[in-house]
Amino acid sequence: MTEPILITGAGIVCSIGLNKEEVCTSLERRATGIEALKYLKTQHTEFPVGEVKLSNEQMCQCLGIPDGVPTTRTSLMGMLALKEALEESGLIGTDLGDVGFISGTTVGGMDKSEQYYIDFLENDSKNEYISTHDCGACSEMIADHFGSFSFITTPSTACSSAANSVILGANIIRNGLADIVVVGGSECITKFHLNGFNSLMILDQQPCRPFDASRAGLNLGEGAAYIVLEKASSARKRGCKVLAELSGYGNACDAFHQTASSPEGEGAYRAMKEALDMACKKPSDVNYINAHGTGTPNNDISESQAMIRLFGEDLPPVSSTKSFTGHTTSASGTIELAMCLIAMQKSFLPVNLNWESKQENVVEPVTEGDYRMPLDNILCNSFGFGGNDSSLLISKWTEENE
Repeated sequence: MTEPILITGAGIVCSIGLNKEEVCTSLERRATGIEALKYLKTQHTEFPVGEVKLSNEQMCQCLGIPDGVPTTRTSLMGMLALKEALEESGLIGTDLGDVGFISGTTVGGMDKSEQYYIDFLENDSKNEYISTHDCGACSEMIADHFGSFSFITTPSTACSSAANSVILGANIIRNGLADIVVVGGSECITKFHLNGFNSLMILDQQPCRPFDASRAGLNLGEGAAYIVLEKASSARKRGCKVLAELSGYGNACDAFHQTASSPEGEGAYRAMKEALDMACKKPSDVNYINAHGTGTPNNDISESQAMIRLFGEDLPPVSSTKSFTGHTTSASGTIELAMCLIAMQKSFLPVNLNWESKQENVVEPVTEGDYRMPLDNILCNSFGFGGNDSSLLISKWTEENE
């Protein structure tokens, strides 16, 4: 029998909080972080976004990074989130030589490349930022702030990057290559992001409304979250508090289109089913689904069809927390998984903000009423461009599970 993979730490930074406690408070109070642009310097201020409520300079102060040290917004947010995860798991300040680090991102340090591009061409006064551009450089900067991990790698599968980091880390543990792997992702908003999604005509100039009949697109967000995965015997030996078990996961690629999901949600269906099958769970065992739920007309009907097909009459409560944070793209998988851990620990359903009207063949999300309930199994969905779809299943852990 495969040894259980447990979650022994989690850290999160996003538009509704700089740590798990703040995020929990915002979710419970139903306080959105989607507001007018403040930190990204662009003329396209018509689009509301979910920005982390700190400047780069403020994050450097929080982290004790001196002025003049080359950093990127992606790496700074990642350091803040990783610090919380390591502290909770008891790994902060310890030798990380046997711990792996997997961090997903897509834009990497592109914010600085955009800011200093003209300087790169003309002045050569900011050339130290050229080496911070690529995705792997951001992962290394995040990791190096805390010590030397046994290995570092950087998945980049668009909006399923962080979720696929979890899957990769779990597979590494399952195959006996490591006892502990820290997994997640970090992503800042850039002009590339904003202009790219705008060119696809899927940005909404109003707060996003996942699963609503009037939905018109997504709001971009940013942030970071990391999860400490650990095999059960290691957690027991270290005396760790266990947050949950990563009981199942699945990844499928339907390759339907470069950016759109298939109408019937084939990739989403396969990923969710694979996660349930791995965990030996029935659809009726799932208490809540944290949907990918971007608020685009295409995603929400596609994901709905996949959920209806798999769960049928056993469809549990569904919501999209992107109505709080915006779409944090490559980091969304673990930002939303961290929210699922919070919901499981506090026994409440995160609601779906801004929903008003139902559309045929689209699920009706949790919006109001008594949302306090025990959550034993939660499914968290993250779907990327190209149909790279991933689902993660977490389950409440007790020693009797082993």
